[in-house]
Parts: sequence; C-alpha cells; structure tokens
Amino acid sequence: MTPSLTALLCLGLRVGLRTHVQAGTLPKATIWAEPGSVIPWGSPVTIWCQGTLGAREFRLHKEGSSAPWDRRPPLEPRDKGKFSIPHMTQPDTGRYHCYYRRLTEWSELSDHLELVVTGVHSKPTLSALPSPVVTSGGNVTLQCSSGQRWDGFILTKEGEPKSSWTLDAQRSPYGQTQALLSVGPVTSSHRWTFRCHGFNRDTPYVWSAPSDPLELLVPGVSGKPSLLTPPGPVVASGQSLTLQCRSDVGYDRFALSQEGGQALPQRPGRQPQAGLSQADFPLGPVTSTHGGRYRCYGGHNLSSAWSAPSEPLDVLVAGWFPDTPSLSVQPGPVVASGENVTLLCQSGSTKEIFLLSKEGAARPPLRLRSKYRGRHFQAEFSMSPVTSAHSGTYRCYSSLSSNPYLLSQASAPLELVVSASHPQDYTVENLIRMGVAGSILLGLGILLFQAPHGHGGTPDAAGS
Repeated sequence: MTPSLTALLCLGLRVGLRTHVQAGTLPKATIWAEPGSVIPWGSPVTIWCQGTLGAREFRLHKEGSSAPWDRRPPLEPRDKGKFSIPHMTQPDTGRYHCYYRRLTEWSELSDHLELVVTGVHSKPTLSALPSPVVTSGGNVTLQCSSGQRWDGFILTKEGEPKSSWTLDAQRSPYGQTQALLSVGPVTSSHRWTFRCHGFNRDTPYVWSAPSDPLELLVPGVSGKPSLLTPPGPVVASGQSLTLQCRSDVGYDRFALSQEGGQALPQRPGRQPQAGLSQADFPLGPVTSTHGGRYRCYGGHNLSSAWSAPSEPLDVLVAGWFPDTPSLSVQPGPVVASGENVTLLCQSGSTKEIFLLSKEGAARPPLRLRSKYRGRHFQAEFSMSPVTSAHSGTYRCYSSLSSNPYLLSQASAPLELVVSASHPQDYTVENLIRMGVAGSILLGLGILLFQAPHGHGGTPDAAGS
C-alpha cells in the first residue's frame, strides 16, 4: 500500500469518525478520570464515560489516533463505561473523548479530557515573594523556578476554588528558568495552597514532579500564641534546637515562619496539659541558616483562618566567628544590693556589636555597639542599681551588623553575686570597741584602787 493511499484512508477514517459523531442523536457523554487527570509516572488511572440507560457499547477516542483507542461493554445499569490504564507512562498521555451507542444510535463526543503524567524530571521550587505570610487583602508574587531548562510552568491552586495557570518560562541571569505570577487579593476566606510543574512545548502532557506545596498564611486577630526556645535564645553551632509554639486557645495546628525565609512548616497541636495546646518545631543541628527572627501562628483544622502572630523570637547562633571576647566586672564579682555594676566586654578583632547574655534568662541578650579604646573594641554594660535578681552567670559575644544573628565564640563565664546587705569591714569597729572596753576597764581599776585609801582617812580625821 502506497504512503499516499494510507494517508487517504486515515483521513477517511478521521472524517468518518467526525461525521458519525456529529450525526449522533443521543445526549453527549460525560468523561472524567479517577483519581484525577494528573497522574504520577507508573500509577494506575481509570477513565469513566457516562451515557444514558440502555447503552450497548462505550468507546474511547484519543486525539491523533485514527481508530478508537478502546471499546468497552457497559457496566450495570448499562449507562457507564470503564477504561483502565494500569501503569501511566508517556504514550498514555494526551487528549481523550468518549462516546456510546444504544442500538444503532450514537451519542455526541464528550468534552475533552487531558491526561497528564508527572514525575519524569525533578521537581521545581515554588516560593512566595516577599514572604508566604501575607496581610489580608494584600497581593503576593509566586515564583516557580528550576535549574532545568523548561519552556513553561503549570501553576495550580488546590482546594476550592481550584485554578490553574500556564506560564511561559524566562531565563534568569543565573541560568535558571523561572516564571512569576501575582496573586491576590489574598484573604482568609479559604486556603491558598499552590504547586507548580515544569514542561516543554513538544511534550505538553509530560510534566516534572510537582513542587513542594506552598501555603500562603494570612494572619488574623485571634489570640496570639507564645514562641519559646527552652535552652535560651543563644545556641551553639551544631547544637540541636527545638522551638515551641504554645497557646491556651486550643489550636489544632501551628505554623512557624522565619523572617525573610520561604519555609512555613506546620505541625499538629497536642495538649501537654489541660487548657494548653502546643507544637514542637525541631530545627536539627543548628547552622548559620537557622539564625534569624521567628514567629508562630495557631489555627484550626476546619478553618482557613490563622491567629495573630506571636511576639518575635530571635535565634542567635554562637561559634560562627572564631574570636573569643573577654568579660570582666567592676567593681568586682561580689557586690551589695543597690551598688552600680559595669560588665566590660572586649575583643581584639574588629566587631561592631557586643551582646551580653545571662544564663537561664528567657529575655533576649543586651546589645550594644562597640567602641574602640586602648587597642580593643569594647562595650560597657551598666547595671544600676543592682538587686539580687542580677545575680547569675554571664557571657558575652561579638557580632557584625551585616548579620546580627551570627555570633562569635562565647566569653568565659562570669558569675555575679549580689548580696542582700553591704559587706562590712569590721577592723575599725573592732578597734573602737576594744578602745571603749579598755577605757571602761581602766576607769574601774582606778576606782577600785582609790576605794581603800578613802575609807582609811576618815577615822583619822574623826580622832583628831
């Protein structure tokens, strides 16, 4: 058979199919896929075709094919056809229609169903600019990017209302491909969860693996939780760290945000005790990326609304710079309540900021700009007047203003003791007391010495 004849026969089949369908008198079929039309590579998918009662046969047509892709008898009550793909791969992708027959009558073609396979290539990255935390009514820019050269990206919004966008990819100066989309106004009336895939124009139904989900968080006004770090705000590089978000409101879930970061991890709430809900956010071994300002939010599973943000918590990473400052105290490590005390932090390295931390204190460290004096950079932390609450172990650190969350090594610990009353020097008092006691004893001795002479002189005088 010559190629031209083959082409004419194929064309005839297509025209015959089109003419046959257009002449259909039965109601149009309905087509859908389960679990959906976007299927991971190698996973099963079922295509359903819904007709009317009494159907005798269902057919599935894939665009680009001259013959029906598959035929199936109806399932009881003879109004539905089932087409199964046990392992989804690239040849199964494309645009599908279905139709059915009842006696000698055929239905119209259904609307099209686009079947997509994902996971052929690595996932892109989806981020929100400037932050995934968005003020109610505000706009945010979503950025889908990848180190792979894609022609475009598919951005999908999960939940209701469900939406999708096809975006042309742009080349970034760093060799990546990316696409931007402005979304808004964002409100708390429903959840805003997105994913994106990369694709190429020559295979539009073959997508990359999906990005990690990105949920936008819209802070509300309900009771704000508290964010704590049990070991204190200063942690050593490499140390394990867990942040705790807790509230007495009884939230079902909590979210943690880092200022300037894209991650927005969520954890289910638990009740360590009655009337208190809490979630732990383990950050693992601490690195420079963990230094920063954090906030947390509480929410309920059946609501898209979130609470007001917690008060900010600064996590400071010590040991990032090799220098170790020194810490000293004036007038000394043991002082009386009410005295004035100065803690002096010094470093031979160029540092712009010094921090003073008290062991066990929940509040953030004191922070002062350094001054250059006597070949040292230093800062003087004044405490006046001191009380017993100032007693404790102190350390100081140095830092740079360009990254205030990364600190030097800690100074040697300095213990400050504040006594309840003024420590007294009893030497002078004892001398005075001894002098007074000596004077008294001397006076008594003189009196005792003079007493016999006084008594002896009286009779003589009387006798004369």
